[in-house]
Amino acid sequence: MSLTEKEIENLNKSLKDKTPLEIAQWAVLNAKTPVVTTNFRPYEVAILSVCSKALSDIPVIWCDSGYNTPNTYRHAEEVIDMLGLNIKLYVPKQTTAHRDVTMGIPDIDDPKHKIFTEQVKLEPFRRAMSDFAPDVWFTNLRKGQTALRDSLDIASMGKDGVLKVSPFYYYSDEELDVYLEEHKLPNEFKYFDPTKVLENRECGLHTN
Repeated sequence: MSLTEKEIENLNKSLKDKTPLEIAQWAVLNAKTPVVTTNFRPYEVAILSVCSKALSDIPVIWCDSGYNTPNTYRHAEEVIDMLGLNIKLYVPKQTTAHRDVTMGIPDIDDPKHKIFTEQVKLEPFRRAMSDFAPDVWFTNLRKGQTALRDSLDIASMGKDGVLKVSPFYYYSDEELDVYLEEHKLPNEFKYFDPTKVLENRECGLHTN
């Protein structure tokens, strides 16, 4: 779904007053091969809920780094069961146990950190996107998370020609808390991303 800058601008104006579910429904109707990606971090259940309502069998790509907390894995199982998600699991080609011996989790200043991020996050993600070749990619990007994300909007075109759709782009944490409570959706905050270290640091998935 290739759109010009002007078309994206007009699209965002039309989507801004719609609910997250209405945004997801619009995107699904206009997509041929939509996907949603997740890592089951805090508030991910919101995007998973609206996407599965808009399209019950939408592929849910879970790139599991292998370093999630026990709480995250339990939360993931609860959400998968509750929403009946069509999970497509992608994991690194090397096991966590093997990497623990050969590399561990490199410090952010260690040259190996770039290799580590490539192995546990970027390569599985690229493999998944290559397999599914989506024209619409649902994400839970939100304004205020990073400088890059502040420059985006509900809909944005990636360099790869994939339309990114972020139905909760203008939601704050507080507004999402209310949304989850109203829709009786669980949340989990004991989450660990070994590639980011700092919460406001981009991991590389959204820079394309």
